[in-house]
Amino acid sequence: MPADHALSPAQLLEPVAKAADSRASTVISVYADGETTTLCRGFTDRTAGVPVTDRTRFELGSVTKTFTALLFADMVARGEAGLDEPLSGRVPRWALPRGRAGSGITLEHLATHTSGLPRLPPGLLRTAVPAWTTNPYGAYPAHRLLDSLARTRVRRAPGVRVHYSNFGVGLLGHLLTAQGTTGYGSLLGARVLKPLGLTDTTADADEPQATGHWHGRPRPPFTIPALPGAGAVRSSARDLLRYLRCHIAPDASPEPGGPLRTALREVARPRSRAPGGPELCLAWTRRPQPTGDLFFHLGATRGFTTFIGFSQNPAVAVVALTNISPTVTSRFTQAGYDLLRRVAERSGG
Repeated sequence: MPADHALSPAQLLEPVAKAADSRASTVISVYADGETTTLCRGFTDRTAGVPVTDRTRFELGSVTKTFTALLFADMVARGEAGLDEPLSGRVPRWALPRGRAGSGITLEHLATHTSGLPRLPPGLLRTAVPAWTTNPYGAYPAHRLLDSLARTRVRRAPGVRVHYSNFGVGLLGHLLTAQGTTGYGSLLGARVLKPLGLTDTTADADEPQATGHWHGRPRPPFTIPALPGAGAVRSSARDLLRYLRCHIAPDASPEPGGPLRTALREVARPRSRAPGGPELCLAWTRRPQPTGDLFFHLGATRGFTTFIGFSQNPAVAVVALTNISPTVTSRFTQAGYDLLRRVAERSGG
């Protein structure tokens, strides 16, 4: 294979496309050296009727957590929340996790996977198993969230160990909206999506999107009513590239100054490190490289796989979307990360 500098931008995208299932619909977009390159393959469903484009909406799964982190940082900048604000200030005393360590959880711990909360809320699996291959979160209602929190035992002091938790970030999204008159999707739209000009992006499962697939079978739209902040957002490659470029250059983002620009800087600040692993920011993973730090996040639902990542210097962004759920042998997200690293090396060299 030729050296990266000898490859065209479109050729650099090919390994990611090849890492997707041959039956999948895939959109890959790269921003580097001031230019955007996009590769689109496949159709919005298996009828081969409508080709996917950079405006086609895909389910983002856990990439949603970066949106929740940005919403949180925006509320911190507005004085409506605090990084070191204790969980005990947002939930009734009866709902606090069991164990002495639970009383020390802060909102920042929830946003950095260092709260000590488990990956899933206690009790969710009972409702998830019957719909495991379609909508495992769909039958778990929001009103059970605090009951699950009260059943949780936190065994380690918050902040000392990274343990990835859908429960923790989903709880954060719930708490940020619990005292308001609007839900997660509406607040996210008003505070983040509209100011950044992300017109294809919502947390609404009823809007048009590509059809996801699990082992070749079409899946219904993913729903996560109790924990939307952990996995409800849908978006297009065009919007996601715009979103990443706002993280690359917060001061050039569409919002004319104010808390969101502060929030865009805040989410990329390193805060904790997993033993032997990468550094964590607010939701984002940060991996230092000789050419500059790489920030990235992965996502998946029962029908989709997503990778997004960026470098601030050099200014590089990568979006990789496909409408196939991940498997144990899938290399799609790894290929997305490899693309981000290679493009950053090429642009920074």
